[in-house]
Amino acid sequence: MIIETINLTKRYGKLVALDNLHLNIEDGECFGYIGPNGAGKTTTIKILATLLQPTWGEARVCGHVVGYESRKIRPLIGYVPDFFGAYEDMVVVEYLEFFASAYNITGSERTRVVNDVLELTDLVYKQDALVDSLSRGMQQRLSVARVLLHDPKVLLLDEPASGLDPRARIEIRELLKELRNMGKTIIISSHILHELAELCTTIGIIERGKLLFHGGLKDILAKAKVGTRIQVRVTEQADLAAVCLEKVKGVKNVVQDDGQLTLELDGQTHDFSGIAYALLKNNFRIREIKEEEVNLETAFMRLTKGLVS
Repeated sequence: MIIETINLTKRYGKLVALDNLHLNIEDGECFGYIGPNGAGKTTTIKILATLLQPTWGEARVCGHVVGYESRKIRPLIGYVPDFFGAYEDMVVVEYLEFFASAYNITGSERTRVVNDVLELTDLVYKQDALVDSLSRGMQQRLSVARVLLHDPKVLLLDEPASGLDPRARIEIRELLKELRNMGKTIIISSHILHELAELCTTIGIIERGKLLFHGGLKDILAKAKVGTRIQVRVTEQADLAAVCLEKVKGVKNVVQDDGQLTLELDGQTHDFSGIAYALLKNNFRIREIKEEEVNLETAFMRLTKGLVS
């Protein structure tokens, strides 16, 4: 087990930021950590990064206990916060050489490692640029390059795509896919849920310091699915179509939203042909009929209540 937490709890006075958190993350997993602001995601990541001490409970990284063996943990992890540190007077290559020296990487090995991470993060052409002149997206890539210098086993990424434009988000996502394929164990918190769905092998949902769900993407989508819902669009007169469909056998409820009709079926109905038949019989022209797809955003909304600590 690469990451393990047992009854992990963090209190700030009466405020409970983490409440008996149990996590188990295997080697090579890419774990997506989602929840409302204030749910406890950053607190968890900072504890795993040895920057915070738990109030009680235990967190282990690669078998080492946070707090007691933090010096053994730090060489094994790379922590990327949501905001970049201030190193305005350095150029990119100096910035990376500075951190490589902090990991006792010296001489020709330092040059090789810096060149390798510049190439991996596609920053070679910016190696002589001032750090302060980089765009937000390039600064995030540089932050990832920094934590790769010592080849850590575990990457802890706290909102790495926060504030990025669409192109920069895609570039960061593709970089993380490459790191996942290299066998890194990754914990990533993000509010961009559709990108987590593409990237992560497992998902955790946390709310008010409590872990609501931890498992594979298919499992969370199955958990969030509520009965069978059919989405229907007609070319016109959606109001009248809704009245028509309410009378169809097996339809429990019809909700209209901006011309789209969402039909909730009872648990016994698996044949949707009656829906199309009713519409055609009453001279409605069908634009679309499909079963509702439950995605990660839908699952998140259904499994959480928007509570914070």
